[in-house]
Amino acid sequence: MWARIVALVIKEFLALLRDKASRFVLIGPPVIQLLVFSYAASFDLNHVPYAVYNEDAGYASRELLARFSGAGTFTQVATVRDEAQIATLIDDKSALMVLHIGPHFTRDLLTHRSAGPQVILDGRDSNTASLVLNDVNGILLDFNQEWAAAHGWSRQPARLDIRAWFNPNLLSRWFIVPGIVALITLVVTLLVTGLSVAREREMGTFDQLLVTPMRPAEILLGKAIPGFIVGGAEGAFIALVAVAWFHIPFVGSVLALALGMFFFLLAAIGVGLMISSLAVTQQQGLLGVFLFMVPAIILSGFATPIANMPAAVQFLTLINPMRYLLVIVRGVFLEGSGVHDLLPQFWPLALIGLASMTAAAWLFRHRMQ
Repeated sequence: MWARIVALVIKEFLALLRDKASRFVLIGPPVIQLLVFSYAASFDLNHVPYAVYNEDAGYASRELLARFSGAGTFTQVATVRDEAQIATLIDDKSALMVLHIGPHFTRDLLTHRSAGPQVILDGRDSNTASLVLNDVNGILLDFNQEWAAAHGWSRQPARLDIRAWFNPNLLSRWFIVPGIVALITLVVTLLVTGLSVAREREMGTFDQLLVTPMRPAEILLGKAIPGFIVGGAEGAFIALVAVAWFHIPFVGSVLALALGMFFFLLAAIGVGLMISSLAVTQQQGLLGVFLFMVPAIILSGFATPIANMPAAVQFLTLINPMRYLLVIVRGVFLEGSGVHDLLPQFWPLALIGLASMTAAAWLFRHRMQ
């Protein structure tokens, strides 16, 4: 019995290793995913962009600001001269945080009155905002301890006044659930289109399809439309559940969300059809979907900020369609964004969709020949 089992195991290994594609699947994807996950999936905060709005000329404010500039976690990107500049810096994500020190900060501390520097956070990414807030509290705690020891305070000199924009209570659900709209849409669309042609080949019906009067473009379109319908319906359903069940605010434009979903589905269907055209069996199709889907999710900013990734990895995210849809979905849900506000996300997504569909059409025609 054991001899037969060993012989069967050897046979399976020989069948697996003699195929070049199978050898690549065993070695390539694990190495690629190891590199992607190791560099991209990081919850550590490095070089958090922040701006300073300092209305106080005293040495207490300079000492507090020096602690932020000396911390490796923070990088000052702007100095605010007018309160109206704060909204622009937060809206376009130039700064994740604005530190506002009032005009009487030093005077209040010297006269033993508590003073409150204000921290304005971008609450769209609640996880990152919470981590930033912890670091800010740590810096302020050190400042309080040294100031109290030097000036004889028996209580906390400075208190932190926190304002989180777009997500006032920093609820992680407001950040995660809109992202799930993009995640589920990607998964469903890739599975529907990524297995369509491979399933036909495995069942032996693809040759029957080729002898019909249908042209290759018509066959490709017939494969793409179901994925478009299923993916769009799934995305719309998840968006409705997010609003009706989870009570996520939807303050933006429905047209902007629909337009973003259209371009994203175009890109996802193109990728799925490329995978399906290359795969001979459904198992290969599933592996191809997995190979694309997992790095796409990690590199999209769904869980970890893209700003924390190395520069080379950030450049790689520019060809990831899910990156742009996440900005669109969260912008529409939380920021009140419209079509005009999201134009910088629409045109790259449209280009990726056009390129992926063109490549899918070429691969499909090439494999048919």
